[in-house]
Amino acid sequence: MRPFVLMLVACTLSVSCVATAQTGPLPHTQVVVLGTGTPEPYPDRSGPAVAIIVNGAAYLVDCGPGVVRRAEAAEQNGIKALNVKNLKIVFITHLHSDHTLGYPDLIFTPWVLHRRVPLQAYGPRGLRRMTDHILKAWQQDIRVRTTGLEEADRTGYKVEVHEVSPGVVYQDQNVKVTAFPVKHGSWKQAFGYRFDTADRSIVLSGDTAPTDTVVNACNACDVLLHEVYNPNGAEMHDQHWKEYFAAFHTSPQQLGEIAARAHPKLLVLYHQVLEHLPEQDLNEQVGRYYKGKFVSAHDLGVY
Repeated sequence: MRPFVLMLVACTLSVSCVATAQTGPLPHTQVVVLGTGTPEPYPDRSGPAVAIIVNGAAYLVDCGPGVVRRAEAAEQNGIKALNVKNLKIVFITHLHSDHTLGYPDLIFTPWVLHRRVPLQAYGPRGLRRMTDHILKAWQQDIRVRTTGLEEADRTGYKVEVHEVSPGVVYQDQNVKVTAFPVKHGSWKQAFGYRFDTADRSIVLSGDTAPTDTVVNACNACDVLLHEVYNPNGAEMHDQHWKEYFAAFHTSPQQLGEIAARAHPKLLVLYHQVLEHLPEQDLNEQVGRYYKGKFVSAHDLGVY
């Protein structure tokens, strides 16, 4: 059965996001949102992770909790590029735990299931040290699997770490990936990424307060995935949390201003901090400030 693509239309104040299924030729480049979650353990929202699929190759951005199982679910939904053995490369926006708790899973599970090449991991300073500690923590597992009856290969668990700076950080026959700095509170390094392929340009903000770098990176891109928080949450009555969200994240009004300047063909809300309020509440707020096409992403959404 041919997999379907979600065709998305505008969200407005009075009309919620609508998606209709359309069969037909798939674009060469697809955006698969594997996880839309935050540290809140919502059972229907895995940790933040996105897959860019280009000509049957998978490029991951972030690896929150559940990333490998969400990839398996996407494969069962028809995205064959997300077979576990194809999870070979990841671009990490920053080292917050909710974006990296799935990193050991991404290192070891595909190896156990016969990925034979090292994982390629790109991200900010500190990623190499994090990786070294993970490999040390699982050293007994590695020893048993490689020397015992499991006869695991001795390459698939390894990681080639690339600590990046702003600019082009990766390029192959499918995609050019450009990192750009974003503002995420007290983190010394946090990145967004732009993916350029033959048919689409895709920008992911990562976690960020409002910044012109997102606007400049998008610049009429095809898809802009941007984080957003709900300022109506109960925590907003506390001055500390007001200051926190102002420094670390983006409000609906601020996102509307960013998107109006960036001119994406489609804005995708991801890593939505719902503050225990209905998703529709956040959608309506975004719709007040942005009149272009947007959708609030759900896990396993394809755009």
